[in-house]
Amino acid sequence: MAAEAELLPGTLDLLILKSASLGLEHGYGILLRIQQITGGALTIEQGALYPALARLEHQGLLEAEWGTSENNRKAKYYTLTSSGRKRFRQETERWNRTAAAMMAALRTQEV
Repeated sequence: MAAEAELLPGTLDLLILKSASLGLEHGYGILLRIQQITGGALTIEQGALYPALARLEHQGLLEAEWGTSENNRKAKYYTLTSSGRKRFRQETERWNRTAAAMMAALRTQEV
């Protein structure tokens, strides 16, 4: 398991979109999926996750449908919309540019 990392401002939405891009999942399942795909380095609090899911659904980036979870409870299942897939690609490209710029800056040696 990786050491815990800090969730940077603005990255929660990207992580949710990534998780939803991997297939239909309910809210708590998205939280667990993020933990899984980050090797346990990022932990998302439910108090941050559910407002973000509602915001992304309101923006038309996620689509939700009610279903029954594995433990036989009513749950909202989320999937990406076409707008969500487009935003996910844009935000991924933006993140990759930012990460590459940061890595270049941090590799710079004193002259």
